[in-house]
Amino acid sequence: MPQSSTQKPIVSIFNIGDTVVYPSHGVGKISALESQIIVGIEQKFYVVTFDKDKMTLKVPVSRADKAGLRQLSSSDDLEKALITLQGKSKTAKGMWSKRAQEYEAKINSGSVVNIAEVLRDLHRNVDDPARSYSERVIYDSAFKRFTHEYAAAAHLNAEQAELKIREMLEDAKILSQEAA
Repeated sequence: MPQSSTQKPIVSIFNIGDTVVYPSHGVGKISALESQIIVGIEQKFYVVTFDKDKMTLKVPVSRADKAGLRQLSSSDDLEKALITLQGKSKTAKGMWSKRAQEYEAKINSGSVVNIAEVLRDLHRNVDDPARSYSERVIYDSAFKRFTHEYAAAAHLNAEQAELKIREMLEDAKILSQEAA
């Protein structure tokens, strides 16, 4: 079925091979641009592969922006995130379940600065054996998302990125403890 004359053609903003970030899954790569006929209407999809998770996701081109599909963070955004990461952790008050939801929302927001906030705040007791399982899971999720994007944007391998981020977090933790 042809497009009606009132419908604007959908323009692809990503190219095959582009590294992108999908908010709820992290860093992936556009591996293909596919078309499918759905209910008689041709739809175009970005095929995004997440090699680390061995996952493939199809995102409608028409909804990519609304879904939060984006380019890697700019150097300015990454710099803000690194500054945030090195800042003083904020002690959150209130029930853990509510804070956990807030942390998850920040991680899934797609904002590298929000993810850095979660990482910074949960790193303060990373070595505490009494830390809850759910806190460890949220911390690990934020660490993974942040380091994958940092590695891709800074052209580092995963191990190099993890080492640099761990060093920054430990340095910030030591400075925080000395200031207290």
